Amino acid sequence: MSITLHWHDWLNLLGQYMLLSLMAVSGAITTLPDMQRYLVAQKGWLDPMQFNASVAIAQAAPGPNILFVALMGWNVGLNAGGGIGAGLHAWLLGLLGVATTMTGILLPSSVLTLLATRWAHRNRTHRGVRAFKQGLAPVAVGLLVATGWVLARSNEVADHARWPVWLLAAVAGLIVWRTRVHLLWLLGAGAVLGVLGFV
Repeated sequence: MSITLHWHDWLNLLGQYMLLSLMAVSGAITTLPDMQRYLVAQKGWLDPMQFNASVAIAQAAPGPNILFVALMGWNVGLNAGGGIGAGLHAWLLGLLGVATTMTGILLPSSVLTLLATRWAHRNRTHRGVRAFKQGLAPVAVGLLVATGWVLARSNEVADHARWPVWLLAAVAGLIVWRTRVHLLWLLGAGAVLGVLGFV
């Protein structure tokens, strides 16, 4: 995939990730639907396969959960440079993509978190502060459900039955909700079912 990005496109990408950073209640993964809308549907800077691969690789790799943002930036940069085989120019644009997306997603939320936690600690006994903390729980759950919905929808293939994917998601959700089974077992089971062609 090859795209053309101008300096204002890079600034728009930075601005978009800065906005998403401030929406990232419970982590950047909750803003995945907006990232997909912006990068894939609206701008066409990533194709659905690159988008999903960025998330899957980062989630499977050890390290911070936020690595998928770096991979998305890397893929946008590579696409702007003509692809991975296009040489040093493409690799440098890939690094620019990583720097742009990571700066955008980390800077605003880090500053806001620092200021808000200092204020909340000083005012931790106030009713409004306690209510705000409790009110964020349903927001986080809703954002995570939206993320799962976008990831499941983007894997749909026209000639493939959809019900096994939705059944697997429902079963996994129930297992997580009602048991203490470690998530890695569920990821492994999903991988095996995918390799066997069930989903």
